[in-house]
Amino acid sequence: MARIGVVGAGAVGCYYGALLARGGHDVRFLMRRDLEAVRAHGLTVESPLGGFSLADVAAFATPEEIGPCDWVICSLKTPALPEARGLVEPCLGPGTRIVALMNGLGVEDAFAWAGPERVFGAMAFVCINRGAPGVVRHLEYGRVNIGHVLDDPDECERLRALFASGGIDVAVAENLRHARWEKLCWNIPFNGLSVAAGGIGTEAIVKDAWLRATAERAMREVVAVGNADLGAIGSAARLDEPEIVQRMFMLTDTMGDYHTSMAIDYVLARPLEVEMILGNPLRRAGELGIAAPTVAALYALVRAADRRNQGMLPVITPDRV
Repeated sequence: MARIGVVGAGAVGCYYGALLARGGHDVRFLMRRDLEAVRAHGLTVESPLGGFSLADVAAFATPEEIGPCDWVICSLKTPALPEARGLVEPCLGPGTRIVALMNGLGVEDAFAWAGPERVFGAMAFVCINRGAPGVVRHLEYGRVNIGHVLDDPDECERLRALFASGGIDVAVAENLRHARWEKLCWNIPFNGLSVAAGGIGTEAIVKDAWLRATAERAMREVVAVGNADLGAIGSAARLDEPEIVQRMFMLTDTMGDYHTSMAIDYVLARPLEVEMILGNPLRRAGELGIAAPTVAALYALVRAADRRNQGMLPVITPDRV
């Protein structure tokens, strides 16, 4: 049994943490919004694969209360990454390993202070959202792709075995950088368009010919930038463009009208993960001299939407027309 701290207990953190707790691990959740509800009523997962409830959940308000762990799974939204060290460091012991279960490129850099040998990246391919306090709604999928910052196969096996012990579908990536770019092939077009089009679901994107074509162009650009980046760092791994495009659209065509995390954050006027998901990949494209005009347009539009929501961009109102 491992002691696991979950920092960033939103939908993703709660879902995978709950699976690990059900598997017999000592899982300790750092919570904000759901803290009192989970302390009073436990944690419930609703899922077509079989829902379950955990009546006795270790939920804490501060990382100091969690104490040293064997593993820390950090699933913060990336705008909160500047807070990560202060939240994770109190949970570290001499052998603690950190899993950055987040989207985006450059996420692991936020944990460089801990030493690369401790740090893993993980990408969840899952349709999930939060319900009432203490309730997570799992809708579809759930595979987690994992990698180690140093691509150490023995370390990857440690994390694979941990996730598998909770019944989680887990795959070890060819290398961590490849896994990050593969996830971006979905996140950039679908998160980007869900916000750029005003807060829409994936069904609206795939069923509209113009939006679908835009998503495909963006996806192909991400593949090109990703492969150039992999080559530049000396990796032999490559993204297979036809296979990636076919698989990503096949999955999205069958997931119904899924609301991306970025669309939900946009509608609720929360800070968007625009820099890690769109900005960093676009900046890497510029460094490599790879044209990515569709990605650039999505970045500009999503960045503007985020700035508008945060009151940093003036907007037209009825009294100012």
